[in-house]
Amino acid sequence: MLGYHSADEIRAAEAATGDLLASGVLMRRAAAGLAGVVAAELRARRGAVYGSRVGLVVGAGDNGGDALFAGANLRARGVAVTAVLLAPDRAHAAGLAAFRRAGGRVVDALGHDLDLVVDGVVGLGGSGPLRPAAAAVFEHVRAPVVAVDIPSGVDADTGVVHDPSVHAAVTVTFGARRRAHILAADQCGRVECVDIGIDVPGARMVALDDHDVATNWPVPGPADDKYSQGVTGIIAGSDRFPGAAMLCTGAAVAATSGMVRYVGTAAGDILSRHPEVVAAPDLDSAGRVQAWVIGPGAGTDDDAADKVHSILATDLPVLVDADGLTVLAAHLDWVQQREAPTLLTPHAGEFARLAGAPVGSDRVTAVTDLATRLGATVLLKGRITVVADGAGPVLVNDAGASWAATAGAGDVLSGLAGALLAAGLTARVAAASAARVHAHAAILAARGDDDTSAGAPIGASDLLAAIRPAIREMRSVA
Repeated sequence: MLGYHSADEIRAAEAATGDLLASGVLMRRAAAGLAGVVAAELRARRGAVYGSRVGLVVGAGDNGGDALFAGANLRARGVAVTAVLLAPDRAHAAGLAAFRRAGGRVVDALGHDLDLVVDGVVGLGGSGPLRPAAAAVFEHVRAPVVAVDIPSGVDADTGVVHDPSVHAAVTVTFGARRRAHILAADQCGRVECVDIGIDVPGARMVALDDHDVATNWPVPGPADDKYSQGVTGIIAGSDRFPGAAMLCTGAAVAATSGMVRYVGTAAGDILSRHPEVVAAPDLDSAGRVQAWVIGPGAGTDDDAADKVHSILATDLPVLVDADGLTVLAAHLDWVQQREAPTLLTPHAGEFARLAGAPVGSDRVTAVTDLATRLGATVLLKGRITVVADGAGPVLVNDAGASWAATAGAGDVLSGLAGALLAAGLTARVAAASAARVHAHAAILAARGDDDTSAGAPIGASDLLAAIRPAIREMRSVA
């Protein structure tokens, strides 16, 4: 499990070190770590550190100081280092002096023959897009960029990527990861965290790793049977959208070794593909379940609304998605009155209908506020999935790619998460675990049998077929 911290949490941890911060020890540790990462990157890219060429883009304050001290360190390793000072009269004095003593050169513009460029413009205190002078420098940069702490132009807490901003190949941070490192994961590139001796408290934003998911994922024990492993009820699909039912139900079948019951009009199609599913024409004959999934492709008419209301009136865990969320947006009290776990899985448009306003730039705060207001767990879909229940830490997941941005992929996610609810996982852990397996399955499906990193577009059927291989790979790390 990885924690991601706010700027205030990092500042407080640094301030708590007292003399280490005031005397510049923390900065020198950070600079040494930054130089080490840059040297390793040079070695990986060109096979040597000595004789390499590195440019620094240096802003005012401590972020620029980190870059200048690192530049001095690199000069001692035989690297030719040049620096553009965006605010010469406010450059970090000690860092600039060390840089010049080491033989670093201050220039008006970076050359085109550089192996790497270090972004030392702004750090945690930065907000908004690159200022014109910085943007003019980076406009001509062709070398890979190593960012100090946060790529400039990216908000540290919200992960908002402004235009213009720096796109980093590597981001080097210190002591602990910042929230932007996952909320703007693509912009940050690979994140290297350097230990500088600060003590950061437990994070209020965390990401489950493969080991966490593998440990949580339900597998049959010696005393288990089909009922003890969780019975998932699915209400999905319609005459117009039978595929939603097949995708959602198929994912629930693939997720666990329990049992799946289906209620809806697509029973014939589902049974032809998944004969193990127990189908019923209506709720009265559905049988007992441990959790319900309702909404994908199920319609928004009065009959659909009656089903949503009936399911939410039970004392069972319920996942509401797609059409179910559209129905629910007009009846939020159906969720607010519940005591049993409720998991809502909207995309941005559905979220806006539930919240009465667009998600906005601060996705984490928006999801947390909605979850708190409804007394539910909310999973906001996207490449970076955000899960909040208003109580525990926010769970986030970086899909690593956007292959799952395809019609029907959300139906697969609903079936996965619903089966985990039925197996007894909490709503927030079920949501985050399902999101991670869903993302990994999308990558496996995109790579196909060639297992190449390039990948090719997929459909939701390909994604569904990759669920079991994804679970198998995930569980191999347990």
